[in-house]
Amino acid sequence: MSRIGVSKLRSFLEELLWKRYMDNVPMIIPLLEKEYHSTTRKLNEINRELSTLDEVKLKEKGRAFHDLFLTKLSLLLKGTVVAPPDKFGETLQDERINGGAFVASDGVQFPHKLIPNAGMRLYGGAQYHRAMAEFCFVVGGIKCPPITREEIVNACGVEDIHDGTNYSRTACVIAVAKARDTFEPFLHQLGGRLLHILKRLLPISVYLLQKDGEYLSGHEVFLRRVATAFNNFAETTERACRDKCSGNVLGCMEDLISTTRYVTWSLHNKNRAGLRQFLDSFGGTEQSNTGSNPLFAGNAPDSSLGSVAYEKQDNKPREDVKLSHLASGTDSSSSIQATETKLADLLDSTLWNRRLAPSSERIVYALVQQIFHGIREYFLASAELKFNCFLLMPVVDKLPALLREDLESAFEDDMDNIFDITNLQHSLGLRKRDTEIELKRIKRLKEKFRQIHEQLSSHQVMTKPFTIPRSDPDPKCY
Repeated sequence: MSRIGVSKLRSFLEELLWKRYMDNVPMIIPLLEKEYHSTTRKLNEINRELSTLDEVKLKEKGRAFHDLFLTKLSLLLKGTVVAPPDKFGETLQDERINGGAFVASDGVQFPHKLIPNAGMRLYGGAQYHRAMAEFCFVVGGIKCPPITREEIVNACGVEDIHDGTNYSRTACVIAVAKARDTFEPFLHQLGGRLLHILKRLLPISVYLLQKDGEYLSGHEVFLRRVATAFNNFAETTERACRDKCSGNVLGCMEDLISTTRYVTWSLHNKNRAGLRQFLDSFGGTEQSNTGSNPLFAGNAPDSSLGSVAYEKQDNKPREDVKLSHLASGTDSSSSIQATETKLADLLDSTLWNRRLAPSSERIVYALVQQIFHGIREYFLASAELKFNCFLLMPVVDKLPALLREDLESAFEDDMDNIFDITNLQHSLGLRKRDTEIELKRIKRLKEKFRQIHEQLSSHQVMTKPFTIPRSDPDPKCY
């Protein structure tokens, strides 16, 4: 019965409470001490920020951030593994969805799995290189679109001085039209894809700045201005690279226009031997071959190409005529008459007659193929060179000066608006007041628990549990 009663229950609870105090108070005091130092550090940082809210120091902070931001951009282009690929990287499939795919006029996309590193999550310079490699791979495999007989006949037209046919001009008209319709969409798609990759550098650079503790927290207006200036620079540079670059340097679009505006045979004669073999394969079997057209021969990449078929089939008759003339002793008038008759037949079948012979169709097709492939090779080399020189390199060469110019111009126009000094001072003032209140509260708690710990320690030798005064704080609250 001695264990039953209110007094025993009270003694038990007081003893239990005393033990919990003895166990927890030594742990609470270090936690409060740590919180006190942390709050003190925050208050010092706020005071330091308030002390730097003058124009000179804010300009210094802005210029320092400008240099650090450019350093991160350069690092991303050169290559780094600091930014996690699972957060900032893109596979080729993701890149096509977000930045646009290389799609031909028929709407067919090249299988992404055939592109090197297609499944890897890339960013920065590595992603730029993969996109350019895909462009060269896709465009380099494009064949000349089909050519119909109607297109050949319509391309013949009427000259400004005669109404005869000129199949070399016909081939040029068809080839440049096919090339421009085929390659121009890819030029815009390449610009959009690379612009997407460049714009992705901004959030990754911000992450690197935050990771290194170099980010300007609290200056949102200034940071938005830097981001806007960078995005505007990327968009303007991409348009200039496609259309025209500064000075007298031709852009990619102007290169495509010039290549498809005027055919320069020296650019398209790399496969001259193949074209000669192609013409030889059927030249001997055609009695009337448009390849022997003098107009055609004079405009072809090789002046001998147009007369290959004619010479092959006419070599033997010329020798026979010469031998017969020498043997029979006939006068030269009959030989001249035979030559004129053959020339008249040739002109009638090629220059004056609009009936498209199989040989003429094959020659036009061969020339169109050669011109188209020559334009494709030149377009690929020009596009890759121009985008590297006039889109990628300006990020390294021109962006620092343009950002600095924009920054200095903003400093001169409205310093208060750039850094929002008034609102920032008000915000920091509120933070300082709240931090000071928090610091005082932590300090009072720390002193109270220190007193409690001292009282409990002094009563450890007593057999009777220590009774906590009513004025002391409730331990459950802490």
